[in-house]
Amino acid sequence: MVSLRGKKERLGAAAALIVALASTFAHGRALPQPREAVFAVESELAPTSIDRLVEQPLVVDSASTYRASEKAFADGALRPADYWASEEGVGHFSEWSKSTKHDFIADWALGKANEWTIVMGNEGGDLDSMASALSWAYHLSHSTLHHPQPRKAVALLQTPLDALDLRPENKLALDNSKMSSGHRDLLTIDELPAHPRAVAKQIRGIVLVDHPLPLSVWADAEVVGIIDHHADRGVAPHANPRIFETVASCTTLVARQMLDELEAIPGPPDGPGEYHMPHELLELMLDAIAIDSDGLNPKKSTKTDADVSRRVLERSNWHNESLSQVMDRLDKELGEAKRDLSHLSVRDLLRRDWKGDVVETTDTATPAIHLGFASTPVSIDDQIERTERKTLKDWFRVERRWTAEIRADVSICLNKYKDHKGNKVREIVLTVRHDHRINRTQADDLFRVLSSALNESFDLEEHPKMKHHAGKKRRQMVWVHGRKDAGRKVVRPIVERAVKSWISP
Repeated sequence: MVSLRGKKERLGAAAALIVALASTFAHGRALPQPREAVFAVESELAPTSIDRLVEQPLVVDSASTYRASEKAFADGALRPADYWASEEGVGHFSEWSKSTKHDFIADWALGKANEWTIVMGNEGGDLDSMASALSWAYHLSHSTLHHPQPRKAVALLQTPLDALDLRPENKLALDNSKMSSGHRDLLTIDELPAHPRAVAKQIRGIVLVDHPLPLSVWADAEVVGIIDHHADRGVAPHANPRIFETVASCTTLVARQMLDELEAIPGPPDGPGEYHMPHELLELMLDAIAIDSDGLNPKKSTKTDADVSRRVLERSNWHNESLSQVMDRLDKELGEAKRDLSHLSVRDLLRRDWKGDVVETTDTATPAIHLGFASTPVSIDDQIERTERKTLKDWFRVERRWTAEIRADVSICLNKYKDHKGNKVREIVLTVRHDHRINRTQADDLFRVLSSALNESFDLEEHPKMKHHAGKKRRQMVWVHGRKDAGRKVVRPIVERAVKSWISP
């Protein structure tokens, strides 16, 4: 009789082969294996044990995970001979983006990383983060072109290459902006030439857009700028610019700052005048603002969003159309793409919009916890139908494989959808592991603490499928509630506070 382990090994090998072949055809290269997930923020630590549901993940040494160069990808595979010369993207914006990616990687090898500023959005990688990072990096590099020492800036997407197309709206926006279909003009986290911790120590600094504080792997980098529409967390008080303002889209704030500075550049003979602003970049900005504001819906947007959108539109190729026409069209097109997730597996749904980091506890004897949040617009019932056995147990099996890859201790999946009556429903799925930084006793206690914190904050009901699932014994739970505003911005602070104040038994 074939052992369960043997079956798993063969299935895993087959799956890996399929992924590798698909990646090769899609991108002309072999992508890094998913288990080399870039959000494993403590890759140097080996797991102490592993649950029987999954095989022990390969913990890749940081030096071998991040080693992209001009001639090779991060996984060591050689780039095609025409990788940098091939013109997949056809616009000026694509050419600039690919050129800065190349120059940054080349300068790292030459020991000149200290000349570079990295502009990064959050690790969720939504359209707002991507557009904000690309826009501000473009501005930093072009606004100083005539300075004695022009500033070198590159946009970093804190998502791996093979996850970029898990957001169909991003793919559509990039296609519309004439960017490369293979994303060779974008610097993703797995294309860094060294581990983020090593990069952080060498570069000039980082600019945060669409998030208020850096991930722990960037702790050694100087934060030289922040532009964000979330709550101010007090990081880098002397950063310049340092902008926090409540608007629908962070791109609104980035675009306003760009245009203000651009229009302030003196023209000849006193100065060089305005630099070229490609229409592809302007239209990418409008894409991001439209999807985050529901087409400038007054219930979701501000006057600032509308005013800045109008300024951007006047410079774009759509300047002959009205603002309402453009924003309505973009919201409809991008919204339809964003909702088209029927082809995504459970694993892809989880990593499509994942945000996580290591949270330090206040008790010095209590270990830090790697905490992560997934956000999906798909019900747990629908997700269960996408598993092999169509059971809740199988859903948690997929979840555990994913969190094993990224070395997360606690994962929370937040689902928001409409039921058959059109009512908005929210779900919270909590899982606590015992095989990374904490043991079984600690995991049991942390599960209890987090469950209590969530129950105190929301009117939670156990999902009907929990009746036939021994979830509490496995530290797994699915709740349903009706609080409309309880997205990640509300739930995450509650859970983080509970983790920080937790005292290990």
